[in-house]
Amino acid sequence: MIKTVDPTQVSQPELHSILLTAVAPRPICFASTIDKDGNVNLSPFSFFNVFSSNPPIMIFSPSRSGRDNSLKHTHENVLEVPEVVINIVNHNMAEQMSLSSTAYAKGVNEFQKAGFTEVPSEKVRPPRVAESPVSFECTVQEVIELAQTPGAGNLILAKVELIHVDDAYFTDGILDTEKLDLVGRMGGNWYIRAIKDSLFEIPKPLRTHGIGVDALPKGIRESDVLTGNNLGRLGNVESLPSVSEVEKMVKADSVDTLSQRELHTLAQQLLEAGDTEKAMAYLLFGEGL
Repeated sequence: MIKTVDPTQVSQPELHSILLTAVAPRPICFASTIDKDGNVNLSPFSFFNVFSSNPPIMIFSPSRSGRDNSLKHTHENVLEVPEVVINIVNHNMAEQMSLSSTAYAKGVNEFQKAGFTEVPSEKVRPPRVAESPVSFECTVQEVIELAQTPGAGNLILAKVELIHVDDAYFTDGILDTEKLDLVGRMGGNWYIRAIKDSLFEIPKPLRTHGIGVDALPKGIRESDVLTGNNLGRLGNVESLPSVSEVEKMVKADSVDTLSQRELHTLAQQLLEAGDTEKAMAYLLFGEGL
């Protein structure tokens, strides 16, 4: 049973909860800004992502308060000084980051309240967070105010002018996902940690064309063992193996006496272990191909 929700027929808090719980995990923009008088502000926003690499553009959105419709200090600051440093948040700094989201009075320095270290930027006026694994010095290209109502977003388009990356997070010259140990925002008070056990790889068909799920034999497509993820992995192969290749692999592994369901179950285990070629051979043999 599906519950259908009309955004115009529910309260703003209820709609906000549905949106933020369903659209997750979200990366966190930990934004440092200053006002025209030089007062520093530091605040996290999870309406955030990177949208272009050439030019390098990031967008985040400090929404109007759902309680009193007020603007965030970050929003006000970038209108006065159109510059921002976007600091990336990892697990080591998650609790401090959350503390900085407190609605302190204007002029209060969240770097000090949350115990972070200010580092002078090179191309923009706001400081960066020393504890952050990666920081992006940005100039604000445009601010798009979506509405004047409580909960309305304000898109801040920020062009990356300089990037600072802590050497500790590189492996062989490449920024290492496992070492970064990033966190993402979920619904309510929940966050997620991108540790090894929660990471998985999917081969991307960027330079090749997968055959597609529709090219798989019907018995495989309609299997009551294989999942949608299993079928997606199978559909990503460039071509089906030949009959001789299938027979050779099956006989070498002595699985030619297994039932079709047993072959599907074994193939599923192989797919989850990353051996797509052998899994495909077992499945095709079960289809009599």
